[in-house]
Amino acid sequence: MWSRRRTAGEVVLAVVMGLLAAGTEELLGGEGWRLAWVGLGAAVLSLLRRRLPGSVLIVTAACAPVVPGFLVLLILVGWSSGRYIAGAGRALIAYTVAYVLNVSASLVDVWDLHRTLTVVFMATLYFLGTTLAPGLANRYWTQRRTLLHALQEGNAQLLRERAMVVGQARLLERQRIAQDMHDSLGHQLALIAVHTGALEVDRELTDRQREAVGVLRNASVTAMHELREVVGILRDGVHAGAEATALPAGPGDSSGRAARGTAGIEGLVEAARAAGNRVELRWNGDHRPLPPAADHAAYRIVQEALTNAYKHAPGALIDVEVRYEPDSLVVEIVNEAAEKAPEDVVSGGQGLTGLHERARLVGGIVHAGPADGGGFRVAGMLPYGVVEAAPLVDAADDFRQQSTNPWVGHRGAVQVGQADWTFTERELAMAMHGGRNRSAGSGIALGCGIAFAALVLLLVAGGFGVYFLVGSLEKGMIDPAEYDAISVGSAEKEVRDKLPSGDTITTTGLHGKGPEEPEGSKCLVLMSSEVGKEVETEPVFRFCFKDGKLIEKKSYEVKR
Repeated sequence: MWSRRRTAGEVVLAVVMGLLAAGTEELLGGEGWRLAWVGLGAAVLSLLRRRLPGSVLIVTAACAPVVPGFLVLLILVGWSSGRYIAGAGRALIAYTVAYVLNVSASLVDVWDLHRTLTVVFMATLYFLGTTLAPGLANRYWTQRRTLLHALQEGNAQLLRERAMVVGQARLLERQRIAQDMHDSLGHQLALIAVHTGALEVDRELTDRQREAVGVLRNASVTAMHELREVVGILRDGVHAGAEATALPAGPGDSSGRAARGTAGIEGLVEAARAAGNRVELRWNGDHRPLPPAADHAAYRIVQEALTNAYKHAPGALIDVEVRYEPDSLVVEIVNEAAEKAPEDVVSGGQGLTGLHERARLVGGIVHAGPADGGGFRVAGMLPYGVVEAAPLVDAADDFRQQSTNPWVGHRGAVQVGQADWTFTERELAMAMHGGRNRSAGSGIALGCGIAFAALVLLLVAGGFGVYFLVGSLEKGMIDPAEYDAISVGSAEKEVRDKLPSGDTITTTGLHGKGPEEPEGSKCLVLMSSEVGKEVETEPVFRFCFKDGKLIEKKSYEVKR
């Protein structure tokens, strides 16, 4: 089914072909209803050339010699048939049949036994230039486009398969890491929880010591729960793990399981205060729900920022602010500068890096750096909406089809347009700036070579045709002075020796259009070197012979 744009374009093209056919027919002597029928026929054949390319090619080629209005249509049909005739064998048969019918129609239209080879030669040149050459060019272009599309699809499929293999390998590696963490850290944390639980009920400890041991036991139990959550994230994926851990619980429960997400921020602040830190918490704005992954990221940002403050600025005032902005959640943690820099701080250096990556995965950003007036500031902005997943196929490797600017990367690999680019524009961009791509470059070079060879062939054939036409004119044309110098009654042999033979295609159609020829005579019709009084008329000279003598000579004008 054609789109509206294609339908409108085809209709306009059909109307143009009809008008050109009718106009050409009128210029070459057609008139009346013939013009209407020729224009209508050209329009109908133009509309059918895509659905019935072989049939339209044969019909147009057969009618072109006898219907001059179809000459322009033949070029369009020849170009279109090269693309839409399926199979090289069918195309060869269609073009061969069209050539035979075209030459046969040309012979019938201007039948003259003495000029048969001349008519065949001229018809062959015309068919090659107007029908076969455009068809071959369009067929090559179509095959190259089909090949390139197949390479694009194959490349996209390979990229998808590569992404699947990488994803499976990543999943297996995460499962291995999760198992190692569960087997090693889980065992050690369980031992810590058991020993601190037993120590907490020891009667020899003071109340202060029991309280400290209780904090350690709760911390170990909480660490065990967090370890299980991390193991779940590694096994099931980042977003799945985040959704599983975003629980709407309070600051904590009797089991020591801490709340996650913004609901757990108050628990983090309370734990920090219980450890002897000065922490202030402020909530601003109307509460709005976040996606589970973003909610969990907010919790981790506050947790990591508080941990950094404990390590690098012990005893300093820590200010925690959570703001519900119109378009995003902002969490900001600022700690004052430490009175004395701590010594032997153990830090892996990966905490803030992990925060940046966690925020990026949910479409947010994190800033960490020195605060005005001293201290350190960590701020994160997380969107309320759900961020779409990244495309499966890497844009940089998507067969150079991602950028809408054809000149991007002119110093490297060319990137050409998406679907809004026509294939021709992409081909030109690749040809002009994609020299490092050997496959594309070789294809363009091959196409240019074929086009150049075809052009040279046409130029040679055209030059030969012009030379042949000039020779034909010399065989069929005389000056008025030569006509006047010949007298009636002269011997036939003497007159024929002075005149050209007239055996040329240029005199085709001049016989039988002037005054009636003398009975029993043989007449020689030649063109005049002068032009006629009207565009449609041709001045000619006729010499009639009988019984070896010139019995009549006449000068008149005929319509071609």
